[in-house]
Amino acid sequence: MRKPVATIKEIAKRLNISVSTVSRALHDHHSIGLRTKMRVRDLAKELNYHPNQTAIFFKQGKTFTIGVILPELSESFFSSAISGIEDFAKTMNYNVLVGQSHDDEQTEKQLVEAMTNHRVDGMLISVSKNTANYEHFEMLDDYNIPVVFFDRIPRKPDINYVICNVESGTEDAIKFLINLGHRNIGLINGPENIIASKERFEGYRDALSGKNIKVNPSYIVSTDLTPESTNSAMEEILLLKKRPTAIIAFNDYVALDAMKYAKKRKIKINKDISFVSFANLPMCHYMENPPLASVEQFPFEQGTRAAEILFGLVGSDGTDTDLKQVTIESKLIIHSRNENNN
Repeated sequence: MRKPVATIKEIAKRLNISVSTVSRALHDHHSIGLRTKMRVRDLAKELNYHPNQTAIFFKQGKTFTIGVILPELSESFFSSAISGIEDFAKTMNYNVLVGQSHDDEQTEKQLVEAMTNHRVDGMLISVSKNTANYEHFEMLDDYNIPVVFFDRIPRKPDINYVICNVESGTEDAIKFLINLGHRNIGLINGPENIIASKERFEGYRDALSGKNIKVNPSYIVSTDLTPESTNSAMEEILLLKKRPTAIIAFNDYVALDAMKYAKKRKIKINKDISFVSFANLPMCHYMENPPLASVEQFPFEQGTRAAEILFGLVGSDGTDTDLKQVTIESKLIIHSRNENNN
């Protein structure tokens, strides 16, 4: 049977003093004598008394907790972002409550509601790939809960966010491949709901046009980021009479799935078809044949900057109404300049 939790009232009753005296003694108030303070503290220790944090938070009007909602914590990108968030939150003496949407809009809505009921002081959110309705984010204004989006953001102009410039990263990837002699370059893009998919396409289009290379619509396919969808996208490319000699993939996971599928079809990776991707996952540095290059999106820095903005909003008590919109420049990380046989 669970032992009853000790309370201030119990301490007061045992010592035959008032609840307010116990409270002041525990807070080392100058109006309470040393002997009484020692009696209260000794009994509190004996009873294993702990302050009621909920009551304290209610009195202060804060829970000293922020909520973080992201698609998949198992992805290296998001786990790195969480590390940045937690490190910054620790400096602010805040706790972090984490929830995974698993790229499901309904789950995302439930998490927003649960964290709102928990009275978090603010939220950091990376949106599900399937989220098309933003009402659950908009309702946070009614509860005066500030929110900062990072990496995957809604298609809304009036939001606080931190993102990486993937459009320029795509342009750098195209230029890198062109310098290697490629002219027929494909793109395995992500879901249409994700703004980053649009930015990747625009970077792809502008970089090819800038080199007077016509965009071939048949070279552009999409995946919902699952292996099965990526396999279908890769199959579509491999059925072309004139295949692209290089492919830019939405991220490293997509690239790895595409490369695995290509190998099954006896395609020599980075020889018959070369790959460049996004995210620069740590695993790429340990692979014998990684994508030729990957666009670093700096998830740790994104998480840190988003947390920094959020705590600024939490501390402003609603008086700071200026939008905070930060774009971090990406960087193309080259794994190998030499295309090889596999």
